[in-house]
Amino acid sequence: MKAIVCVDREWGIGKNNEMLFRLPADLKYFKEKTLGKVIVMGGNTLLSFPGSKPLKGRVNIVLTDVYERDDCTVVKTLGELREELKKYDSDDIFILGGAMFYRTMIDYCSAALVTKADAVGGAAVFFPDLDSRPGWHMAREGEPFEDNGITIKFTEYLNENVKEF
Repeated sequence: MKAIVCVDREWGIGKNNEMLFRLPADLKYFKEKTLGKVIVMGGNTLLSFPGSKPLKGRVNIVLTDVYERDDCTVVKTLGELREELKKYDSDDIFILGGAMFYRTMIDYCSAALVTKADAVGGAAVFFPDLDSRPGWHMAREGEPFEDNGITIKFTEYLNENVKEF
């Protein structure tokens, strides 16, 4: 299982249930990595998608006890999520957020694909700072480039102490 996220310099990820930046290259990267895979998110993350609809070409699993849907798999508890995820290869599972869900799931992830934006977006919610999190280290760092006026780089962090989910 992996996390995938775009963060600002302060590990901020969003505000008002929206992303901090519009980064076409990051959205393309996200699509390339998750297409045909299993994406797992909290209820507000699904609602933040265009039209509040699941992303096409992926298995969408949502953890929420607030609503039910027919167009994706909704689980109400972490126990239900655990049972649902057993149906899939863990290498094909991506955690998408939001902030509370990332905090809950990060230590069960073997890796995190982190797009780093060299900007401060005034975030209200944050991703765990993997640079200071025990057991995590950056394994890959791409060359910085400009995307919609913001310098970004794709990185990959690995977790040396993956917990069993």
